[in-house]
Amino acid sequence: MDYNTDTRTPLSINFEVAKMATKQPIKVFWDQGTAYDFLTSLYVLHFPDEFGLRGAWAAGVRSRLPNEAREFLEKIVGNFNPPLNWVYSLTAPKNAASVLVSLSQIPAEDRLAVLRLCPFESKRGSELLNEILQHGQWEPEMVTEFLHLWRTQNSDTLVVPGPASTKRVEKIFEIYADPLRFGRNYLDSLQAYYDAFFSEEEKRISAKLEKALVHARQMVEKKGAATFLQSISEHLSVDSLQDGGQVVMAPSYWCSRGVLHSDLEQDQHLILFAARPEEESLVPGEIVPEELLLRLKAMTDPTRMRILRYLLQEQLTPAELARRLRLRAPTVTHHLHLLKSAGMVHFVKKGKNEHLYFAKMESIKNTYTLLKDFLEQDVSIVEGFDLFDNDLL
Repeated sequence: MDYNTDTRTPLSINFEVAKMATKQPIKVFWDQGTAYDFLTSLYVLHFPDEFGLRGAWAAGVRSRLPNEAREFLEKIVGNFNPPLNWVYSLTAPKNAASVLVSLSQIPAEDRLAVLRLCPFESKRGSELLNEILQHGQWEPEMVTEFLHLWRTQNSDTLVVPGPASTKRVEKIFEIYADPLRFGRNYLDSLQAYYDAFFSEEEKRISAKLEKALVHARQMVEKKGAATFLQSISEHLSVDSLQDGGQVVMAPSYWCSRGVLHSDLEQDQHLILFAARPEEESLVPGEIVPEELLLRLKAMTDPTRMRILRYLLQEQLTPAELARRLRLRAPTVTHHLHLLKSAGMVHFVKKGKNEHLYFAKMESIKNTYTLLKDFLEQDVSIVEGFDLFDNDLL
């Protein structure tokens, strides 16, 4: 299958979102390649809780790497978003080998400048990092400004997980002050990760990505692009996409519910959509799907159950929920984050800075279906043994 982005027959669509003042056509393009999963899988392995992945298994995969590579990737992946816009710029076929070859062709001291790594998407933030890249040093006020930018990012921007702090900013600045060291270690560490894990993982997921792309095209043709985009964008407010712009969509086995996205240009956005069926697990050979466990975990707390009940009846802001539940706002925000990660609540914008949350009844009902299907599976087929085998008794 040709991995080239389809730029010949873009789909012109209108987002049917009430918040949009006008309905200018938005062109949709498609992209594909395991290169996206090469880098996003690293992201997921370092932030397993954000994706419902078992932390112990993720740590086990990371432990396969040599100590130097593991420690370096923890510092880089733990503080920067994956360079999705750079992956998009690669020529086909976009696979792990093309990432490694393309990086090797860039002088080591220039790799950081080309990748433009940042913990959040911000023009001013990138300018500050570029100043450090050029001069190899920074002023104290730059730390303060960068920290403020980080803490004030809106929810539609992809921000690396974890709290922003002065210590974290200084660590990022130290990386940018020594681009040659980064360039050498980054390529070596990615090669180590490929050898230790992703070379086999790439074989496992390649055909699934192709199948997901075909299915996505069929869904767009059958139900319309607006419906499809809404369904894959549970972590991205669809009405944040600019009127009359372009959306590039690429399947990712390791991504879930449109949580990873990037601005390519002013009017062009890249969204990775989930290519992994809900009944499948990220962990090879795992029988219980993470999606089911994530949703069940989200519902095992009495406060979150009350939140779901409130949000099924009406849309509410976190502040309104906090008053009704008589809880502190940060506590409510934490519960909403877990429910949103499980795909059980979503939000729409209210004004400039507020969000109205609502429960997704379809996801709640689907949780029961996933549980029912799992419990009713033929154990002898799924787990590969005979229930009545005397050798097991």
